[in-house]
Amino acid sequence: MTRHNDPSKPTALDQITLRSPAELADALPYLMGFHPDDSIVLVALHGDHGRFGGRLRLGIPAGPREWPYVAEQLADCLVSGSEKRASRPDGIIVFLCQDPSAGKKGRDVMERLRPLAQRLRTACGALDVPVLEALCISDGRFWSYCCPDVRCCPTDGTPLALPGTSAMAAAAAYAGIQVRGSLRDMEARLSPLTASTSAVAAQEEALDAATAELVPRILGGVDRNTVRMETLVLVRGLVERFVRTPVSGGATEADAVDDGLVGDEEAAAIILGLQDRMTRDRAAEWMEGPDAQAALRVWRAIARRCVGAFGDHAAAPLTLAGWVAMSTGDEPTARVALGMALRVDPDYLFAKLLHQGANEGLDPEVLRECLRRERDTRVARRPARMAAQPPAGRPRGRTRPGGHAGRRRERARGRTGQRRT
Repeated sequence: MTRHNDPSKPTALDQITLRSPAELADALPYLMGFHPDDSIVLVALHGDHGRFGGRLRLGIPAGPREWPYVAEQLADCLVSGSEKRASRPDGIIVFLCQDPSAGKKGRDVMERLRPLAQRLRTACGALDVPVLEALCISDGRFWSYCCPDVRCCPTDGTPLALPGTSAMAAAAAYAGIQVRGSLRDMEARLSPLTASTSAVAAQEEALDAATAELVPRILGGVDRNTVRMETLVLVRGLVERFVRTPVSGGATEADAVDDGLVGDEEAAAIILGLQDRMTRDRAAEWMEGPDAQAALRVWRAIARRCVGAFGDHAAAPLTLAGWVAMSTGDEPTARVALGMALRVDPDYLFAKLLHQGANEGLDPEVLRECLRRERDTRVARRPARMAAQPPAGRPRGRTRPGGHAGRRRERARGRTGQRRT
C-alpha cells in the first residue's frame, strides 16, 4: 500500500477546478505522477471547494473474497492518515484502474469491478465520509459508478482526453510535474532481466561464483572489511562510469545503454556485497549532487541483475534506488522502488523505514545530514594517507568469462565444492 501526502504548499494544480468525471479521470496521472494501472486509488477531499488531500494506492486484489477486507482497510487508512496529517476528509474520490485481459473489453472490467466499487463506497460511508465519485478507467475509457445520467456517462464509457490537451496537463507542465509512464513501465525498469536467456544464464552463473567466493569471506569475519571496501570501490567505479555516459531517448533505450556498462561479475560482486548492512549504508551516501542521477541508474541496473534464484537479493539495490529518488525529490519513483523492495522482502528494515518516512512526509534532508555526518566522521578518523576516497579499482566495461576472472571463479568453486541452489 502506498500513501501520497498532501503537498506542503499550494501548487499550480491547486488552482485548477475539476467539474466533471472526465476532468477527474484526466487528472489522475498528474495527482499520482504515473498512470496507476491495475490499482485502487483513493483521494481525500477537504473543505467546501474539495481541495485534494492525501492519496492512497493499492494493487487490485485478484480474488473478490479479499475485497470487503481491503475496502475497509483502505478507507480506514486514508481517513485516519488524513486526520493525523491535517484534518478529517470531507469526501473521497475512488478510482479503479485496470486494463482488460485478452478477448475482453473495458466495459467487462467495469462490470466485474462494480462490487469492489460498492464495497469501497460502503466502507467510506461507514466512517461518515461520503464517496463523491467512483470511476473505473480501462482500455482508454472511463465509467462512473455514481452518475446515472447516460448523457454525460454513457454505458459504453467515455474516451479519455488526449494526453497533454487538458487544463490539468497545462497546469502540471507549468508546475514542472512529470507523468513517468505507467506503473507497469516503472516497475519493469527495476525488475530482473528476462529478454535474453543467455544473458540471464551468464548473470546467474556469475552470481553463483560470487557467492562461492565472497560469502565465506563475509561470514568468516576476518575479511569482511576488505569485501566492504572492494564493493564500494566497484560502486564508485560504476557511478563515475555512468556520469561519463549520459543517456538519451526513451526508458528502454536508456536502460539498454546502462546494462551494457555493467559486467556480469562486477554486478554479482556488488549484489553480494550489498547484502552487508554497513556496505549498503555506505553506498547510500551517493545521494545528491552530480552523482545522484548516475547512482539511481546504477541501482536500477544492479536490481535488474538480481535474476533467478537471486531475486531476494534485490531488496538492497531497490531500496537504494528508492532512497536516491526520494533524496532528489522524485517521489513517484521512490514509492515504486520501495514498494518493490518490500514485495521482495517484507521485513527489510531500511525499506520499511524509508517507505514509512515517505508516507509521513519526512524531509529527506534529515537522513542526508545524518549520512554526511557519518561520512565526515569516518574521513576524519582515517590516517592522513588514507583520507582520500578509494580509487575506482577494477577495469571498466563488461567482464567476460575466462582469463583471470574465469580462473578465479573456478578456484572459488573448488574451495566450496558446491554451487548455490
